[in-house]
Amino acid sequence: MVELFRGKLRYIGHGCITTKAETPRGERLLFIYDSLTELLKIHEPAEAAMENLYFGKNITSAMAVAEARGVILLALSARGLPVLELTPHAIKQAVVGVSRADKRQIQEMVRLLLALPDIPKPDHAADALGAAICAAHLSKKMVCTP
Repeated sequence: MVELFRGKLRYIGHGCITTKAETPRGERLLFIYDSLTELLKIHEPAEAAMENLYFGKNITSAMAVAEARGVILLALSARGLPVLELTPHAIKQAVVGVSRADKRQIQEMVRLLLALPDIPKPDHAADALGAAICAAHLSKKMVCTP
């Protein structure tokens, strides 16, 4: 989670909602929904950003990711939050300045832009913070003052 304050990015926090692989899928999705709903109540964000899905070769894992993403969108929409959906290229461009940056470059730039002592872990957290940074840049560009 990041905040754009007086034109500067400010790190709020990050984390990862994890579930056990042996837990039935429906229970896992409910846990994700309940956990995210609780975090939204605590932090009260004004908007959210998500990376668009990229379907690779593994259709089975893509389906599970799509289901989890749907639950996340539901939780965000239930709170009335606008959700900015971003392409991986847009996120890379906003964070690194190059739309074909590799994962390590993104992680290091997220660390630098948010003045963190270490690269956020797990990798998904750095990706999510990258999406938040991109959204903050886009929000800043959309705000116009006379």
